[in-house]
Amino acid sequence: YLPATEESVVELKHHYNLEDYTGHGEKILIVDDMPAQRDIAKMMLAKLGYAVATVSSGEEAVAYISNNAVEVVLLDMLMDSGIDGLETYRQVKAIHPKQKAVIASGFSETNRVKATIALGANGYVRKPYTLETIGIAMRKALESS
Repeated sequence: YLPATEESVVELKHHYNLEDYTGHGEKILIVDDMPAQRDIAKMMLAKLGYAVATVSSGEEAVAYISNNAVEVVLLDMLMDSGIDGLETYRQVKAIHPKQKAVIASGFSETNRVKATIALGANGYVRKPYTLETIGIAMRKALESS
C-alpha cells in the first residue's frame, strides 16, 4: 500500500547537554502519593542541582504552598486518596496565582491533564521519566513567563 524506498529513516531527536537542564538551587515541590516515585523524582532533581521538598497528597501540597514559596510544583495527576492533581493545582493557584507547575503521569495526556495545562501548568512529563526529560521540563517551566 505504501511505495517502497531505500532511504534511511532520519531521526530528528534533539540532544541536550547536561548544562542545558541543570538547576541552580531553585526550590521544587514534588507531589506524589507513591513513596518510590517521590524518592526517584527527589533523587533526580537533587542530582540536577534543585532544592527539593516532597509531600504525599494534594492536601499536603496546598498546606505546604500556604506557608512556603517554591518555584515549580511537580504534580502527579492521579493520587489514590484525597484530591487529584487538577484540584490540587486549582487550590494552589488560589493561593499563588502565578505558581508554575509540571504535570507528571504514567498515563497518556488525559482531559484532566489538558485542563490542568489550560489552567496554567507549564508542561507535562510522562512517567517513567529520565533525568533529561524531567530536567528539561523543569528548565522550561522556570524559563516560562
